[in-house]
Parts: sequence; C-alpha cells; structure tokens
Amino acid sequence: MAPKPLLDSVMYWHHKDYELDKIPGISLERFYAENTQKPKQKTIIVATIDTQIDKNHSELKNAIWTNPNELPDNGIDDDHNGYIDDIHGWNFLGNKGGGYVVWTNYEHIRIIRNYQKIFKGKTLEQVDEKLKSEFLEYQRAIKFYKDDSIKNNIYLTTFKFLKEKLPIIKDSLKKYFKHENYTQNQLDSLFKKYKTDDKNFRQRRLNNQMDIASMALYMYVAKLNKYDNYDYLLDRLVKYDSLVNKSLNIDFNERLSIGDNFDILEKGYGNNNCIGIKIPNHSPYNDHNTEVSGVIAGLRSDNSGVYGFSDQIKIMPLAISAEGDDHDKDIAMAIYYAVDNGAKVINMSIGKYFSLHKDWVFEAMKYAEKHNVLLVGAAGNESTNRDTDPYYPNDQSFDGSPEVVSNYICVGSVSRKVDENFVSSFSNYSNKNVDIFAPGDDIYTIKSENNFVTDGGTSLAAPMVSGTAALLWLYYPSLTVQQVKEIILTTGTTYEIEVKLPDNPETKTAFSNLSKSGSVVNVYKAMQKAKEIVAKKK
Repeated sequence: MAPKPLLDSVMYWHHKDYELDKIPGISLERFYAENTQKPKQKTIIVATIDTQIDKNHSELKNAIWTNPNELPDNGIDDDHNGYIDDIHGWNFLGNKGGGYVVWTNYEHIRIIRNYQKIFKGKTLEQVDEKLKSEFLEYQRAIKFYKDDSIKNNIYLTTFKFLKEKLPIIKDSLKKYFKHENYTQNQLDSLFKKYKTDDKNFRQRRLNNQMDIASMALYMYVAKLNKYDNYDYLLDRLVKYDSLVNKSLNIDFNERLSIGDNFDILEKGYGNNNCIGIKIPNHSPYNDHNTEVSGVIAGLRSDNSGVYGFSDQIKIMPLAISAEGDDHDKDIAMAIYYAVDNGAKVINMSIGKYFSLHKDWVFEAMKYAEKHNVLLVGAAGNESTNRDTDPYYPNDQSFDGSPEVVSNYICVGSVSRKVDENFVSSFSNYSNKNVDIFAPGDDIYTIKSENNFVTDGGTSLAAPMVSGTAALLWLYYPSLTVQQVKEIILTTGTTYEIEVKLPDNPETKTAFSNLSKSGSVVNVYKAMQKAKEIVAKKK
C-alpha cells in the first residue's frame, strides 16, 4: 500500500511518532512511510463487541465483514453456526420483531435481583461461609443502587420541573427581554436585583413558587447547561426517566423482550440487526461502535476522512451494549461467535463495575486463547486505580489469583500533552491490571450518518491496540497470540516524566508506574520486532 500523504499533526496526532515529530502518537504514519513489505494475508477480521454500528458510513461500508457461507434474508441458518441470516455479524440484544433492546439493567440490579431471596435482611454472620463473598458483593450492589437512585432521581425531578416550567419562564421573561438571546450576565443581574428587592424571596423558593428572581436563576442554570433547548431537555428527561424506571428498576428485566433463557449459555437468540435506528427523543445508539471501528478500519485509500490501520481489516460487529450494563451472557456468546467465525482480534470497548457470571466470560476468554485469538479491552473512564476498584470484563478475579488467560490486553488512555497531564484525566490505571496505554484523548474518528467527530475515552485507546495487533498478523500470520501480546507490550514508547494521578491530581508519580508495561503502544517498533522474530524462525 502506498504511503499516505503527511497527516495534519493536530487532527491525526495519534498517528505521529515521538522521535520524529515530538508528538506522542503510535507511529503508524512512520510505519507506512518506511515500510516496503506487502502483507502476507489478504484480510484479517477484527470483531467489535460493542453497540450497533453504522455499516453504511462511507469510511466503513467496504470494511464490514460479510459471512461467506450465509445467504441473506432467506430465514435459514445456511452455515449451521447457530445464527440465522448473520450476514454482517449479530445483535445479541435483538428481539423477535427485528428491533433491539435500548435500555438494560445495571449489573448491580441483576445481582440484587439474583440474591435478594437469599440475603435480604441478613447480616454477614447469618450467612453460610461458602456464600460470604457473594453476600459482600450483594451488599456492595445495594450501596451502588442506593447512590445511583438518589442521584438519578434528583436529575429526573429537575428535568421534569424544567420541562413544565421552561415555557412559562421564557414567556414571563419577555417582559424584560424582547428576544430570547439574553446573556447569562443579564439573567444574573436580573436575579440579583429582584432577590435583593424581595424580602419574601427565600420563603417562596422554599415553597417552590416561581417569581422573576427564581425564573432568572433557573434560566441562567438552563443556559449554562444547555437546558434552554427544549429538544435537548426532552432527551435528558427520557434518559433519566429510563435510567430510574428501567436500568435501576429491580422489577424491569430486559431479557424478557429478547426471549432467551438468561440463565444458560445458548446460540441463536437475538437477531441480525446490527444497525442502530433512530428513537424519538434519543440519539441513534450506533455511534460508539462506529467511532471505535473508524479508528481500526477507517478507509485509508482516499485522501480525506479518517485513516485506519489497513484497508484489509474487516470489522465484525457484535452488538451487546445498550443504556445500562452489558450482560455477561452476551459478552461470552459474542466472544464464542467471533472466534468460531474467524475473528483474529476482538476489541471490547466495554466495561462495568460488577459481574454476575464472570465464570462464563472467563471460559469464553479461554476458548479464544485456545484458538489463538487476541482480546483487547478498554481500561475504563472512571479515573480510578483498577487494583482497588473492580472493573469487568478482565482477565482476573480481583481476589489475588493469577490471570486466567494469556491473550488479553487492557488499555488506558493518554493525551498529546507530554507533561504532568499526559495520562488522560478520565483514564483508569494500574501497574497490575492495565497493560499499556494508547492515545485516547481528542481522537478524530467517525460517527453515524456519514459524520465525523473528535472524541475521547479509553474506548478509543483500545482500538489503537486492536489495530496494531491486526497489522502484525496481516504481515506476520505465523505469530502466536502470546507473541503478539508480548511484542505490543515490550515495544511501546516509554516516557521519563511524572504525571498526575487521575483520581488524585495533587499527587504525581512516574508514568511508568501506571501500567504493567509502563509505555504507549508503538506500531513502528512492534512491526520491527515482529519482523525480527519471524526471521529468526527461518
């Protein structure tokens, strides 16, 4: 493949090389500029276990995997893999009507529902010794539930109030402002003036009575938070209403609409609708996978848009994510599907604080390991140390036991600032449970309906590693999954700098302390090392 033209150093900073450009990217551009070899393989499949995807995006439409053994839309499982008409992947949240689940329970709600008949009203001393770890997790789940319920009910109450009062407020303020383009300074001045002049202001506020001062205050806050846009306000109201009444509702179970037996692993549930659809007052839920896949496989053979790792990468979209938490059954079955249908790399830009059936996921990860498939996971965006705060899926149990597999890489996020702010403020970290870092701040990629976006998160750092692994196997297909993992972790760029801890910005530590490898993934060096390893075999 011919080298691409030099890319803009701001928009495509993550492709740059620190040695050449003094920009802490992954050296993908340098690899292509200096590479003279041709790939040994024609294609490689990267499965994205994620949300739905916009498979018709101009940057992705030629990069979506097609099942070669399945005939489209004939209602028959032609290849006998257990999934009917799975032409371009599978949606494990699909329902019988061809749609899919948008809102799911949080995992701590599932844990409460699963254990409340056994543990409700009991203390630790009253629980059987064999069940004490489950009881403690149940108690942790209840704390999360209470905290989440308080927070989200406050949001819901606020948005209900604003929805009711916003039209009244806007109409009343016309007396003071001819048009609605009043500034926050004007609203603040109006609030202070009438608050000062009104002796009964505080009492009316306590009684939730609207006067000019409180109207000005609410509009000030609304403008500050973009809540003066009525459509945006409705979107927020739908979101928090659904969080309270679905994601945080013990009596709500999204699996009932899917129709599977959620207590066992099984093939065939869901449907082949991997494309997100528009939902009233809710954004199309396919942007996340679209953004992730754009980083991995965005079209390189044009001179615009985004640039992935190779046009020979095919994306296998496997939808399991909705608003709420992913189900362990779906994670496990998506891994099995990806392995059985030819994926070599599985990107999992997903995460949650609890795992009800982690054993299902561990067995699926072992299955991928046995079949020489690499799993790449995002470290998460909670600004925490993953040694002390569990985060799933992962390759160990947080109980001191060793890692269960040798084919998993956990990825944190860095920014382009080679200073104390190098580690992204949102990124989780750990010198035991996070393997390596990759660019995940201000990443230019794609979103649904042929749009482009600059976004951030460890969800965009993980595909940097997935793309690197795919490139390694395209050129050196004889490598084992253990070799690919070792190559990536031992060839990263090191930075001898002190950085702020994401969860304690007042404290600094060496960047090398925040991950197992102490480095940032480097495509150029990884490809060099792979070349040396393969050459020694001959």
